[in-house]
Amino acid sequence: MEAPGTTTKSHPYPLRPSRAALVTGATSGIGVEIARRLLADGLTVVISGRSTERGASVAAALAAEAPEGADVHFVRADLTVPGAPERLVSETMRLAGRLDVLVNNAAIDHTVPLLDVPAAEIRAVFETNVFAAIECLQAAGRVMRDSGGGAIINVTSRLAHIGVPTMGIYSASKGAMRALTTAAAVELAPHDIRVNAVAPGMTRTPLYEEWLARVEDAEATDAEVAAAIPLGRIATPADVAGAVAYLASPDAAYLTGVQIPVDGGYLAK
Repeated sequence: MEAPGTTTKSHPYPLRPSRAALVTGATSGIGVEIARRLLADGLTVVISGRSTERGASVAAALAAEAPEGADVHFVRADLTVPGAPERLVSETMRLAGRLDVLVNNAAIDHTVPLLDVPAAEIRAVFETNVFAAIECLQAAGRVMRDSGGGAIINVTSRLAHIGVPTMGIYSASKGAMRALTTAAAVELAPHDIRVNAVAPGMTRTPLYEEWLARVEDAEATDAEVAAAIPLGRIATPADVAGAVAYLASPDAAYLTGVQIPVDGGYLAK
């Protein structure tokens, strides 16, 4: 094994002793909390998103909380632009010197009656939720293959398993990521790359709060949503981040190809 700070022909980036993670879509909601948790666990974290202003603000806030030795960096990236995932991974290597964990979290929501969805919207959802995520997995996987392994965590959804009216296209995109997780886990296992997923249920994100603000009786609706969950409450982003952190950790060294439903028991009903 090369000493920290050295370079090799097959791995031309300076290696550093602390682990490093790339979290896509990490400038709001669940992504921010995942980055926060990984930083607390001592990892150097690179976050990405499309808004420079929001990304810089989130990175500054996270840096103020980070433990000693756990740096955070923001890289602006629109992952639907050709070549952007590869450039993002290269920039992560430049900033962090290594890449041990990829969290494929970037995604867009979509709610339209299935028979009325324009083809352009279908393509847009899959461009972000599936195609860009696959390219991130490929780019990160190549680095991990050449440096001794790593962990890839795809953020899917409970909607990959249940039917909800108007959510068909979003559900299909998350179902594709669930299938990819299983296939990639088997194919990349010989390289000691673990590929797993977390499937959040209803979670108190800004998106959820915005939806709640639009309904007629927000308090009653909120209570109704929570009542449908066996544990009786809606998830927090920290609940999801905890599952991601476990899958990213050495404690999960023998887990690959699994999906952890972070849904309070909803799918168990």
